[in-house]
Amino acid sequence: MGRTASRWLFALCLLGSLTLHPRDASAAAPVWTVRGAHGTVYLAGSIHLLPANDASLPAAFERAYSDSTILVMELDLGKLDPQDLASWMQQHGMLSADTTLLAVLGEPRYTRVAAAAAGLGVPMSLLERQSPWLIGVELAEFEYGHLGFDPAQGVEEQLLRRAQADSKPTGGLETVDEELGGLERLPRAEQLQMLDQTLAELKDTESDLRVALSTWRRGDAAQLATLLSKDFREFPTLYRPLVTDRNQHWLPQIEQFLQQDRNTLVVVGALHLVGRGGLLELLRHAGYQPVQLD
Repeated sequence: MGRTASRWLFALCLLGSLTLHPRDASAAAPVWTVRGAHGTVYLAGSIHLLPANDASLPAAFERAYSDSTILVMELDLGKLDPQDLASWMQQHGMLSADTTLLAVLGEPRYTRVAAAAAGLGVPMSLLERQSPWLIGVELAEFEYGHLGFDPAQGVEEQLLRRAQADSKPTGGLETVDEELGGLERLPRAEQLQMLDQTLAELKDTESDLRVALSTWRRGDAAQLATLLSKDFREFPTLYRPLVTDRNQHWLPQIEQFLQQDRNTLVVVGALHLVGRGGLLELLRHAGYQPVQLD
């Protein structure tokens, strides 16, 4: 349970198949300006892990960071105790003592999980006591690591290190339980469906992530919206706790930031910004006019 928080969050935001297709590059960046009565919110879409050899942030992040007096993330990683996260996982991500993973998965699915774990160098002993939703996250995060995506190079971690060096305050939009509890509360059948989806997509992870990274750097909101429409709407019970419910919970907080006499940089997973029910749509419905930076 020694994984960093940023790696968990990345896995959660990109559990769906990243079947994006490149289009002509644009000059936009994944950062929007939202102006309120008193303050401005810079709303930035994050990739929670980036490859070490391609970790530079688009220039708009520098502009937004420099013009903000506080950095707000999904979780306040600057105050998150790894032991608290590990404790939550131990309490909420494990099978009951009288249940075996083989009994929960059934032999065919258990065999597929064991094969995927062996291919990633993951001992089954690490997974044997975990709930199906957590196994999906574990397998995805190990695959990301094998492909060179580094949690220390993710958008939040880079900005957090800078904020700490600058003594800039940080904040969070939710707690660990709010971040992960929706997956824990999924019915077992839906957890198994989510695990099946992850197993089926592992083989395509590298090409999909590279295209997703390119799409993010272009600030291609339309393509990210297409991703949400295609994947999460085929699995609405995952879409709601992972995206829609959390966006609705975050919106009043963002509106409060807009009433404050200061500028705020809010960084959330890029898939939270776009599409139906995304933060950009919610803000427009609330009367604001987000403007994408270049």
